[in-house]
Amino acid sequence: MTLLVGRHTNKIDKKGRVSVPKIFRAVTTHQNFNGVYAYPLFKHPAIEVCDEVFMTRISDSLDALDMFSDEQDDLATVIMNHAEALGFDPEGRIVLPERFLVHAGISAQAVFVGRGRRFQIWDPETFEAHNHRTFERVRSSGVTLPLRSDHGRPDLVGPGGGEG
Repeated sequence: MTLLVGRHTNKIDKKGRVSVPKIFRAVTTHQNFNGVYAYPLFKHPAIEVCDEVFMTRISDSLDALDMFSDEQDDLATVIMNHAEALGFDPEGRIVLPERFLVHAGISAQAVFVGRGRRFQIWDPETFEAHNHRTFERVRSSGVTLPLRSDHGRPDLVGPGGGEG
């Protein structure tokens, strides 16, 4: 699967249509649905977007929580109840629902931000402020990322290339 990385800014027309970057559209070629799934993020003023496989993972993860628990009910409400299947038109555009645009404060342009196996859509100015704050928070905290091997276990190769 192609990893979704980088940033791409596109204009939004008066009908709410925006062209999804080609590299981001390419990850959906393996699925039956010619489009993406999207929902408003509850942590940020942005839209989370994924393919059918990732949306199924979310659903399966919700099913793994205790049935009727507040945690399962709350997460299902903020993710699944607000999710929409957005089909591509022949030009590779999607129509962002008005409620998504309002939630993210998006009007004339949208920035598509790669997140690995999914992507987010932000108002460009809001994303730049968020990106700056996040970069500074990571820099000042000294956070690190333990690399994983292909099998989901911590990689045994240390930073110098030898076994750690």
